[in-house]
Amino acid sequence: MRSAHTVEQVRTAEADLMARVPEGTLMQRAATGLTVAISNFLGGTYGARVVLLIGSGDNGGDALYAGAQLARRGAQVTAILLSDKTHPEGLAALKTAGGRPISLTTNTDSSVEGVVRSADVVVDGIVGIGGRPGLRPDALAVVRLAERFGVPIVAVDTPSGVDVDTGETPEPHVNAALTVTFGTHKICHFVDPAATACGPVHLVDIGLDLPPAEVESLQTSDIRRLYPVPHGESDKYSRGVLGLMVGSTQYPGAAVIATSGALGGPVGMVRYVGPDAVAEAVRAAHPEIVAGVGRVQAWAIGSGLGDELDIPRIRELLDAEEPVVLDADGLKALDDSGDHVDVLATPHAGELARLLDVDRATVEAERLKHARLAAERYDVTVLLKGATTVIAAPDGQVRVNTNATPWLATAGAGDVLAGLCGSLLASGLTPLDAGSVGAYLHASAANLASSSGPVTAMSVAAALPEVTRYLLGG
Repeated sequence: MRSAHTVEQVRTAEADLMARVPEGTLMQRAATGLTVAISNFLGGTYGARVVLLIGSGDNGGDALYAGAQLARRGAQVTAILLSDKTHPEGLAALKTAGGRPISLTTNTDSSVEGVVRSADVVVDGIVGIGGRPGLRPDALAVVRLAERFGVPIVAVDTPSGVDVDTGETPEPHVNAALTVTFGTHKICHFVDPAATACGPVHLVDIGLDLPPAEVESLQTSDIRRLYPVPHGESDKYSRGVLGLMVGSTQYPGAAVIATSGALGGPVGMVRYVGPDAVAEAVRAAHPEIVAGVGRVQAWAIGSGLGDELDIPRIRELLDAEEPVVLDADGLKALDDSGDHVDVLATPHAGELARLLDVDRATVEAERLKHARLAAERYDVTVLLKGATTVIAAPDGQVRVNTNATPWLATAGAGDVLAGLCGSLLASGLTPLDAGSVGAYLHASAANLASSSGPVTAMSVAAALPEVTRYLLGG
């Protein structure tokens, strides 16, 4: 499990460690990790032209000490000082190693432009994790130069200008080609839109003793631990029976697609409940499906119901004992009057915006905030779909899935996810685990099916057994 901690948690852990180690130890650990990461990013150090953007905080100190190490390895290092309060020891180390500092206040715009234009990499040491969203005009001007000339930026800890604890980007900010972070991931590394601004994130261990994380992200080992693998005494009923109330005469394909997603999961049996004509289409694609009402361990409801949406019937099932995945049209049946702790709601940003009566753009800009808000208001686990999928439980637990390909943004992909999550729920996982495991497998199947090219929903569903076998070590 990858963990992302808040700024306050990180600050407390850093203070505790600094009280027990010699002064400057943490900064030297961070600088060494940053140096190695930049060297690997460049593919070598000797002769590389490195520009440091240095603010007044400890991130500037990290960057200066890393610059000194790079200079000793043969790099040409220039530090653009954005503040008069530059870390003094770090600046002295850079000068001693042969690095060149220049100040924005004493150099012309043309000289700064020339330095940035010729750089192989720019290192963002402008502000640290305590910074507020946005950049000062002088810092923003230099960042824009790097963008204009196509010079990649390596961010120190987090891209300057993003909101570290929320992943929001309400103001101009750095867009990094690589982020090198220390001690633990921060929430902005996982949650969009800031996660996109981070690029790949490289974690450097500096020895922090951290409390439980605010946000987590599953890895392959977690899939192996959580996935409901059948054993020698299993039968189709003990593996779980999923009821599917999806599709309609208006959208029959949704039923076929959602069923395909369910069969790609661990469930032992799927019952389809819907119009006879749609049931025939489902059985034509999947003859193992049982049509008609019967005992189930969980429901997946909503995909493609269209004009045949039956809100009273759905609310009856929400109030019953079986857990429910509620998707698409089914979300219209959700209200805040009942106990829905066994419900996994799977909206996209537009659907969540309607549930919360806000603009879609507001949800997309503040994804973590609104996923948590909906989970608390409706007492459900919310899986907010997107490039980074946020899964928020009503008790405050949050997981984020970050391994999706942009090709997954295709019609019917959400139907596959609903069926898969229903399958996991019927096999005994909690809504939080079903949502986070489902999102991981769904994205992994899309990566396998796409091979960096277009995919269809059905090709994603077809890849689920193979990718699950791979992830489980088969």
